[in-house]
Amino acid sequence: YDESGNCVGTAKVNPLEPVKLRWSLSNECQEIIQSSHIVATALLEDVDLHLIMFREYGKGNMKKCRLSPDAYIQMALQLAYYRDAGKFNLTYEASMTRLFREGRTETVRPCTIESSAWVKAMENPEETAVKRVELLKAACVQHQRGYQDAMCGKGIDRHLFCLYVISKYLEVESPFLNEVLSEPWRLSTSQTPHGQTSKLDLTLHPDCISAGGGFGPVADDGYGVSYIIAGEDTLFFHVSSKKSSDDTDSKRFARNIEKALRDIKNLFLAAAKK
Repeated sequence: YDESGNCVGTAKVNPLEPVKLRWSLSNECQEIIQSSHIVATALLEDVDLHLIMFREYGKGNMKKCRLSPDAYIQMALQLAYYRDAGKFNLTYEASMTRLFREGRTETVRPCTIESSAWVKAMENPEETAVKRVELLKAACVQHQRGYQDAMCGKGIDRHLFCLYVISKYLEVESPFLNEVLSEPWRLSTSQTPHGQTSKLDLTLHPDCISAGGGFGPVADDGYGVSYIIAGEDTLFFHVSSKKSSDDTDSKRFARNIEKALRDIKNLFLAAAKK
């Protein structure tokens, strides 16, 4: 170990010298590569990406509200989407299933009855701050319950997909499964972990804060939102959509996310004065 406590390894083998590979490509193969490049370029040029570095507060303030930071952010996204689109929509959040051998992912559905009730209360000028906080806490509890169920193998979507695969294998037509699995995810979200070790103190090394990366929208008229909770007072949001869609605008949605985060903070301040 070195002075910092990190393991110092010893190389047991020397890597082989790299060898340049020379490819012999047929005209047909070159044409396929060229056409694929055109398709890929068109996809890239259609991406409308906007990045937010939100430093007004972070998970430190969220924990003071006694709410899960992930649930807090998901509720902010629900409020932002409602303000952006004027309606609720199917929302995807990725969850890990690493409790199981070879487990990969499951889906959490943040758009719930509870979250919708809170969003409507936020948009109702006659609703009190105390009631809004009550509804927000209920929505976050429901979200956490759904997240924990997904992690523990009690999710919905992988189960439905398995039934769909079996129905295809048995050649049994299922109108229900066809309809459910064809619904578009117009808001696709995922939290990206900022670091895998507690040895790096971001308050001491702010230059090591990384914005990470994101992903594209799943639906042609939807948004892709990757978010990172970086330390106690910094949040990153990668907001993506398609330029070809008349219904979406990444910068507009990003502004709605920032406004939602500010409104939630102010909500707790207002409720505390009652």
